[in-house]
Amino acid sequence: MPLPPPPTQKPDNAANRLASNKANTDLLIKGVLCALIGAVILVAPYVARSPSVQELMGGAAIMGWFSLVLGLALMGLYAQRWYAASRWR
Repeated sequence: MPLPPPPTQKPDNAANRLASNKANTDLLIKGVLCALIGAVILVAPYVARSPSVQELMGGAAIMGWFSLVLGLALMGLYAQRWYAASRWR
């Protein structure tokens, strides 16, 4: 007699819900911080008064865009998980 397939979902208990909520909250915090850092890097050349700082921050624009897109992607993943959890209940 063959064995039944393994479970595909974790048991719904308080410890798993707490771990899942903590992971989702961490994901949101990381997303907001990455997006904020990216926005600051992209805006800095226009706000800085020193030409050397403007040049330095202008050269880091690619890093700013990467950080901004990464932060938005993490926040999108959080929103997707939040929506899936709200539909589940």
